[in-house]
Amino acid sequence: MDVTPDLLSLNTLFDARHSCRAFRPEPVPRAVIEDILRTAQKVPSWCNAQPWKVTVCSGAEADRVRAALLKAAEGGGHSPDLPFPDGYSAEYQQRRRDCGWALYEAVGVQKGDRAGSARQMMENYRLFGAPHCAILSSPAELGPYGAMDCGGFVAAFTLAARAAGVASIPQAAVASFAPLLHELLEIPDDRIILCAISFGYGDGDHPANSFRTSRAALEHFADWRG
Repeated sequence: MDVTPDLLSLNTLFDARHSCRAFRPEPVPRAVIEDILRTAQKVPSWCNAQPWKVTVCSGAEADRVRAALLKAAEGGGHSPDLPFPDGYSAEYQQRRRDCGWALYEAVGVQKGDRAGSARQMMENYRLFGAPHCAILSSPAELGPYGAMDCGGFVAAFTLAARAAGVASIPQAAVASFAPLLHELLEIPDDRIILCAISFGYGDGDHPANSFRTSRAALEHFADWRG
């Protein structure tokens, strides 16, 4: 069966998207950000609840979030609203390791260099230098299904951003300081902070953006019945 032009275009967009880990400082125009958000919100959600809310921080406000996160990360004390995974095993652990080592190799961190890996980890809280970040939250009463709906929004945001020439990276690490974000950004306690999406124009010359992750073959995730 022939692949439709629309599917080919979507696949090209997926291939072009990647998690950007170094950004240029110049801001994205407000109108472009609004277009990205309007496009992303078209994803489906259970009962059309559209549970996502995004707190978009730019300029001095993004710098305020960045500074607060860096200070908090130096002291530890992670406390996410949504429990982090209990662990990674089998192929999930391998993919996690492959991604991590590809990043470390790209930025020149050798195996066993704990100081180097710690410095790279702290880039999460510097928002990788992005001029903008969006903090994504969902109503606590909607539980896991609200979070699942918001996962669709995250994917749509990253694709819409790529289509607009904007780079992005979803960051669960930022959500590990949920109490700080609730207070700093006045996000109500009846909402679960899920992640941040840092975004802006990617720095194509930075070594952190020189690698790409792989994807499992179809037979590794598709279970055909009938």
